[in-house]
Amino acid sequence: MKLTKMSHACVRLEKDGRTLVLDPGGFSEQDAAAGADAILVTHEHADHFDEGRLRAALEANPAAEIWTLKSVAEQISAAFPGRVHTVGHGDAFTAACFDVQVHGELHAVIHPDIPRITNVGYLIDGGTVFHPGDALTVPGRPVETLMLPVMAPWNKISEVIDYVREVKPRRAYDIHDALLTDLARPVYDRQIGGLGGSEHLRLAPGDSAEV
Repeated sequence: MKLTKMSHACVRLEKDGRTLVLDPGGFSEQDAAAGADAILVTHEHADHFDEGRLRAALEANPAAEIWTLKSVAEQISAAFPGRVHTVGHGDAFTAACFDVQVHGELHAVIHPDIPRITNVGYLIDGGTVFHPGDALTVPGRPVETLMLPVMAPWNKISEVIDYVREVKPRRAYDIHDALLTDLARPVYDRQIGGLGGSEHLRLAPGDSAEV
């Protein structure tokens, strides 16, 4: 499987000539969802869900479909009947040629005064890749490649390190990093790589790796 990191939380996966895109939000490239056969969205925040990008992808490919939670599906399903699927924790389905399991229910706490919204993570092909969205969800099964939200208003580095320790992936690639400056990246690399217990890796937007 080919994994391509787009800006911030967006990831493109390619296998057997099919393309799956996760979280092509407003912090990612304008064409982040272009060419997708299937799109997964973890939650409704604008850095993960951009209606314009989704509409463009579905209009360009009449066979493309979206799987997401109710709060996102309600905003786009009327325009694409039968192509937007609502999912929740415990669901399993096939998107293009990818087997997907849904894990998690709530967004991480930003502040106690801010109501929590729903958020789901997606386990791809039995654990080859896990994208948790905006939560530190532990899927409870082996994970080869963890997409690791390294920097957000809702987390701190000790939590990120402990999350890697708990999931125990073979490798962890940074996501949710648009707010992380180049000055801080070596600090995160050293601490997560040294303390997390898993191989810690980073791809520049547009770069790819085989997983």
